[in-house]
Amino acid sequence: MNSATASAEKPRVPRHVAIVMDGNGRWAERRHRPRSFGHREGQKALRATVEYCLRKEIRALTLFAFSSENWKRPAGEVGALMQLFLKALDREVDELHGYGVRIEFIGDLSAFSTELRERMHKAMDKTRDNTALFANVAVNYGGRWDIAEAARRAAMAVARGELAVDSINEESLAAYFSLAGQPPVDLFIRTGGEQRISNFLLWQLAYAELVFVDTLWPDVDASILDNAIDVFASRERRFGQTSAQVASNSAQGAA
Repeated sequence: MNSATASAEKPRVPRHVAIVMDGNGRWAERRHRPRSFGHREGQKALRATVEYCLRKEIRALTLFAFSSENWKRPAGEVGALMQLFLKALDREVDELHGYGVRIEFIGDLSAFSTELRERMHKAMDKTRDNTALFANVAVNYGGRWDIAEAARRAAMAVARGELAVDSINEESLAAYFSLAGQPPVDLFIRTGGEQRISNFLLWQLAYAELVFVDTLWPDVDASILDNAIDVFASRERRFGQTSAQVASNSAQGAA
């Protein structure tokens, strides 16, 4: 088999995967346990997903851990989530750092306690030079917030004389979003059976392939992720072109 044939037959792997980790509470309720128990079990699936992305050489993984709307949940559940964040930061950062994972928290961090913010920044600083995988954790995050924040940052750059109004376009504005400098999101996965984006990465998901699975997040494993990537690989990504154009471009690339 020549190299061109091998390349053509190699399954396509997304560069950037974004996941809404839905179903922790329902998973626990079905077992007559507190919702916080489901969140703890969900951390195991999160860890397995990071390891999966490292094995598959996926470049970036963005996880929706806590939305700006999640503050509306019962105070006890929110408090338990905050404690889980703290424990996870204490337990996981050193090992992820050893694997070459770069941890990035995206969202409005100002709403969290000083202790939690300090540990988030410490984790980001420690792993900043790592390149094996971008692991982005969206906390107190909303897609509309991200768009408004990008617009605010661009406006500030204009006020400082660093950006001309006439030069603002999709490409220049992209530099002010939370995931600037990372590969575009190729694959969006939502677990738990719901089929909506829920204000997650509204700008970044413009050309992503959307895959919805019924499995609740704590039960997600490598086989579920394999199936999602198989779906991704089976789809024709045209980006506005016709199927004939895509086929022609592929043939030229393999030549």
